[in-house]
Amino acid sequence: MKSENIIYHHATVTRNRRNQTNRHKSVVLWFTGLSGSGKSTLAHAVEEELFSKGCKTFVLDGDNIRHGLSSDLGFDDNDRKENIRRIGEVAKLMAEAGTIVMTAFISPFKQDRNTVRELMPHGDFIEIYCRASLSTCESRDVKGLYKRARMGEIKNYTGVDSTYEEPPNPELIINTDQERLEESISKVVNFLKSRIIVEF
Repeated sequence: MKSENIIYHHATVTRNRRNQTNRHKSVVLWFTGLSGSGKSTLAHAVEEELFSKGCKTFVLDGDNIRHGLSSDLGFDDNDRKENIRRIGEVAKLMAEAGTIVMTAFISPFKQDRNTVRELMPHGDFIEIYCRASLSTCESRDVKGLYKRARMGEIKNYTGVDSTYEEPPNPELIINTDQERLEESISKVVNFLKSRIIVEF
């Protein structure tokens, strides 16, 4: 429960002023998909492209967040839900700060992703589904986590004994097992241009 003594402070340096200085709009690009689907690879590659053009960018990556902000959470459904809630709130703040925020999280549940979408003004949350077959994701598994999950050493592993709910209406679907990384980057950047988020 929030305290009744908390008052929201409205800064004089607004998001709109930051966007004008940055010469681009700030948004949240929410990359979702199975482990091994290429979320982190694509998010960081898109960041490289945008940063090289002078954009203010940042990637919130799943493993990195679990080293700090969510180091107290496990992987059961409730902890996954709380992890995504925290990430959504951080992403919202960073968008307010004028940044193009990229998040790379499995975020397996539709309701959790929709909850994050609802945190933000319309158009700020861009869901990008990195779609790849489970067999492709397993073949890319350098950590051997899928194998360990199938052996029962890891519980609640998405795609093995925990469900991944595909986005029904994402802004973008990237078939990461069918196209080169450069093609995927172009699709994301061209989408941002079509929405006049970036103009270069």
